[in-house]
Amino acid sequence: MPYVPTITTMIRLDHTHVVAAFHRYGSETAWWRKRAIVNSVCRALEIHAQLEEEIFYPALARIAPTDETLKKSRPEHDELREVIAKLRGMGPENAAYDSLFMELMRDTLHHVADEETRLLPLAERALGPELRTLGADMTRRRMQLLGEHPVEVAVNTAGTFPVATAVLVGLLACGVARLVGGNRRPARMA
Repeated sequence: MPYVPTITTMIRLDHTHVVAAFHRYGSETAWWRKRAIVNSVCRALEIHAQLEEEIFYPALARIAPTDETLKKSRPEHDELREVIAKLRGMGPENAAYDSLFMELMRDTLHHVADEETRLLPLAERALGPELRTLGADMTRRRMQLLGEHPVEVAVNTAGTFPVATAVLVGLLACGVARLVGGNRRPARMA
């Protein structure tokens, strides 16, 4: 049987991915790279929030329905979605773009700290053997969600890295997108 990471490992990896993307952003970054980083982070946060809300939070609610950190997690996701919507409604040429992205970063880091210090340890103590099954569920659902935006994910991921790496990542991502989307061929004409 293939190795399946636990759901808590996957959540920590998501957190690391987004924090690393935040660190590639700077006020002096080229506008096209800013847009790619922001779009990549926004899509990653949206998918991450959806996965947590569909899979992780319900599992935690079964064992800790009154946990205060869990109760405030969904509203925090909604606040992140509001900032994401504002960012998507403007471009890097807007004077508020950098500060709004920094707001998203601060809010995300606060949310990540709560999850990593409270919710993930709680899950690891209480859900033990179920963590790998939840990890497999999260992997399947993530592939579905990524499959809805393969080109966007590939282009934005490529744009977040230096140009030489971007070309390689873009080519690899396009290949993955074809695999996820299936190699559909047009129907043969009779």
